[in-house]
Amino acid sequence: MAKSEHPAPRRPTLRMVAERAGVSTATVSYVFSGRAGAASGAGVAEATAARVLAAADELNYRPNSAARAIRTGRSGMVQLSLHMLSDPWSLAVADAVNAEANRHGLTTLILADGDWHAALDRVESDVAYLDGVGLDDQARQNLADLVRRGQRLVVFSEHLEPEGFDVIRSDAIPGCEIAMDHLLERHTAIGCIAAEGAVRLAGEQVTRYTPYVEKMAAAGIEPDPAWTVTYADTQASAFTAAVELLSGENRPHAVYATTDFAAIAAINAAHMLGLRVPHDVAVVGVGNTPDARLIAPTLTTVGPTDFYERQARIIVDRALESDSAPGRLHDFAWTLFPGGSTDLDAPASRAR
Repeated sequence: MAKSEHPAPRRPTLRMVAERAGVSTATVSYVFSGRAGAASGAGVAEATAARVLAAADELNYRPNSAARAIRTGRSGMVQLSLHMLSDPWSLAVADAVNAEANRHGLTTLILADGDWHAALDRVESDVAYLDGVGLDDQARQNLADLVRRGQRLVVFSEHLEPEGFDVIRSDAIPGCEIAMDHLLERHTAIGCIAAEGAVRLAGEQVTRYTPYVEKMAAAGIEPDPAWTVTYADTQASAFTAAVELLSGENRPHAVYATTDFAAIAAINAAHMLGLRVPHDVAVVGVGNTPDARLIAPTLTTVGPTDFYERQARIIVDRALESDSAPGRLHDFAWTLFPGGSTDLDAPASRAR
């Protein structure tokens, strides 16, 4: 293949600016440090500084942000480590933080790399938000390492305690119990669409699947094993699981889904199968994401009130703080947000 006649332009460097202005690279660095023209006499003459700035403008040179961060102690960056970007919960977090950050002149960067410790080691930020931090010793050691280096952290966790970083505590289990109680008011044949990990670990620890098992047992209901289906962390997997659940001969008349996106998948699967929601199958989700109000019928869900906006303010406020305040715990209680997906008193629409 022949070489392009128009090669990509070379990015201007500090050395190129120095050569254009006829000064040393140290002088250029000094000018962009903001110390040019220092009254002590050790600064750069105003005429020289003007020549450097003119050369930089001609070359379209922009100072290195990492170098500026070293000088000022601030990068103007908010980093978000979100373990599942396609989840409406993660998207809502990103949208809320980005909106709040923009109001304060900060830039939001989403880390796609699951290794948040390595990513934060490479890129400076004024605050980093971590979702999905493990409880193992390595995760705790990585958090401690970042704290020692002065990295401000806000960690979403139902189990970790503040240890030099802020913790957003939003315990889902009480909310999941509320969701099950809501379904049990009018249903006994209740199925569950749960994350694979929630079912696998339920025997060892409390997960979002636990309230389904315990509430059904407390009501004296022995669910059909086929009423529990699992999904991986994708919307396609959740939809496949929902179709499996609702296609069975002894299908449930209500569905408890451990996330909103799985509940939305259940509603879409019901529509595809010609079932009316909620009259043929009621659905409740977990998370109170914005998408819960965008589907027809609207989704009944559980979650904190104004969680995304309130959390975004906590994250950005941490980025703007001038001192290293001790870690703080921010607790968000959950409640029920009724929607059309469980409203049996609403007029029934025809199945598609």
